[in-house]
Amino acid sequence: MVKDYSSYGPAYRNFKVREDVFVPEPVADFSGENPFTKMAAIRGKSKDIPFDGTYTYLDKSLKFKISRFLVYLATWVLAFPVNRIRFGLKIEGREKIRKNRKLFANGVMTVCNHVHRWDMICVLQAMRYRKAWIPMYAQPFNGKDAFNMKSIGGIAIPESFSGLRKFDEALNELHDKRQWIHIFPESCSWKFYSPLRPFKIGTFNLAYKYALPIIPMMISFRPRTGWRKLFGKGEPLVTLHVGDPIVPNPEAPRKEEAARMRDLAHQTMLNMAGIVSNPWPSSID
Repeated sequence: MVKDYSSYGPAYRNFKVREDVFVPEPVADFSGENPFTKMAAIRGKSKDIPFDGTYTYLDKSLKFKISRFLVYLATWVLAFPVNRIRFGLKIEGREKIRKNRKLFANGVMTVCNHVHRWDMICVLQAMRYRKAWIPMYAQPFNGKDAFNMKSIGGIAIPESFSGLRKFDEALNELHDKRQWIHIFPESCSWKFYSPLRPFKIGTFNLAYKYALPIIPMMISFRPRTGWRKLFGKGEPLVTLHVGDPIVPNPEAPRKEEAARMRDLAHQTMLNMAGIVSNPWPSSID
């Protein structure tokens, strides 16, 4: 038996889930036809940084290394337990990371739906005490969250040709160092939105280029119950599902292989969340 949530609005059209799956009510207007519409405003925008060939995409300064260490220390020591308490984080399937650790010896890419202010914290908790680098839209680096975004591993995605060249050089260096890379292939955050939006193909082109296995992760929600009702009013509890790694085939043509990995990751994430019918296809490229 499945439940239909089309009554929640156009962005939930034909959205159906298993009977045991909880779907929060919409907290924003998701009625637009563009699944890549940015819903979150830039907090305290006060800068106008030129994200071009002059921008430092991979900061190697001692100051940055210290700040990155301190931010990750605070994340591990403070944010992780707070996430368990406030959002009731549960992680299902984390043993798949441990079981396949040899596969990730040269680096790995993780992907997840983008539906929560703390979704990156959830991903890091599934990774335990590993660090990650996260390509992000450039404009939020002009706002008040820029320090935390950079320190957690955020790398601004530029739009200019000179900037893209430097951005590629930064990713090449991270790959050479066998670093973990995380990408939100939906590209922007829709708070507590249960359906899975289409994926940007660039994520999977990158995995193909670097021959990186992809770990699909999916956030789903649970109703707030028990003593957790005392705080976080209106916010659901969170479950993070970890899927089996998707390994690129270097013998296959890039375009076809990137599409295969995109489609497989999308379907895997739907299955993990108990989504029977989804409003969006895996791609609208």
